[in-house]
Amino acid sequence: MTRRSHPDVVVVGGGIVGAACAWYLAAEGLAVLVLDAGFPGGGATGAGMGHLVVMDETEAQFALTSYSLELWTALANELSADCQDEPRSTLWIAADEEELALVEAKAEFYHRRGVAAEVLSSSELAGEEPELRPGLAGALHVPGDRVIYPPAAARWLLDRAVEKGAAVQTDCRVEEIGSGWVRTARGEKISCDLVVNAAGPEAPRLTSGLPVEPRKGHLAITERYPEFCRHQLVELGYLKSTHTEAADSVAFNIQPRATGQQLIGSSRELVGWDLSINRRLLAAMIRRAFDYLPRLAELQVIRVWTGFRPATPDGLPLIGPWPAIDGLWIAAGHEGLGITMALGTGRLLAECMVGRQPSLDPAPYEPARLES
Repeated sequence: MTRRSHPDVVVVGGGIVGAACAWYLAAEGLAVLVLDAGFPGGGATGAGMGHLVVMDETEAQFALTSYSLELWTALANELSADCQDEPRSTLWIAADEEELALVEAKAEFYHRRGVAAEVLSSSELAGEEPELRPGLAGALHVPGDRVIYPPAAARWLLDRAVEKGAAVQTDCRVEEIGSGWVRTARGEKISCDLVVNAAGPEAPRLTSGLPVEPRKGHLAITERYPEFCRHQLVELGYLKSTHTEAADSVAFNIQPRATGQQLIGSSRELVGWDLSINRRLLAAMIRRAFDYLPRLAELQVIRVWTGFRPATPDGLPLIGPWPAIDGLWIAAGHEGLGITMALGTGRLLAECMVGRQPSLDPAPYEPARLES
């Protein structure tokens, strides 16, 4: 077999979305080169929670999250131990009767689409999570969700891509993308047939006009307290905070880790590329968590950090060709759902790029929908 002088596809970005794209493209028999500015999983992937969850804000969001979760679940027995994959059901918490009505509507939405979900009463919720404050109205229990450790999962996907013939270059910052080429900070111009911009919040730097902006978030993690919480706990107000018009917002969101640690979120703010810790917002986030879990105040937090999530105006990722540049494809803009959506994104993109019938309707995610 004749060895090609250049790759079929260059994937820019070695986070979990780029890694998934590389894996599926390599599985299609394409020669793939992955370029990452730092190390795999070190950007937005390493700054996020490890939720693998079904989300239902829109039909398109539901389609991609539920499909991608199916793919993650099918991989569960193959993932390495350091991926820390485990079934970890979600409780969407209703603070009052008004929110409980939303829980019931959410349950009906899931049931009509074949996703298992159960409405819990106030007493049933207290039995499932006794550390929650008394008096909460109930919750929606979604048993099929999971948790994963994102950086390790990104590395695992890249390793699988390499097994299928892909190559990976780390510490290789891409400065420019053109039609059939990329230029690195080292001055190297790499020719290729196709390019995938999977650079997360950095994607607009490489593709002018791409409607993605960095949205900063804070996270905190505790020492090991096994069984303090047994489920992923999320307040219904979390959904409101994702698209609030306010400059910043917080919502209660806690994720028990396989290590016994408790990962606490979440916050959102639009401050450009300022990575500094906003102590006022962090304090508000922690107070919000204490409001739902009072005894959380007794746990020792050992680390706080910030990161950027790539946000789009309509809350859906950009997956598909970029019309302005021939041969350029986009896989970016997943904001806080990049971990969940990674496999669905990679598979959908690969199917479209090789001209096969896609598993999902690609239209809701096509970048052209948001062209100005």
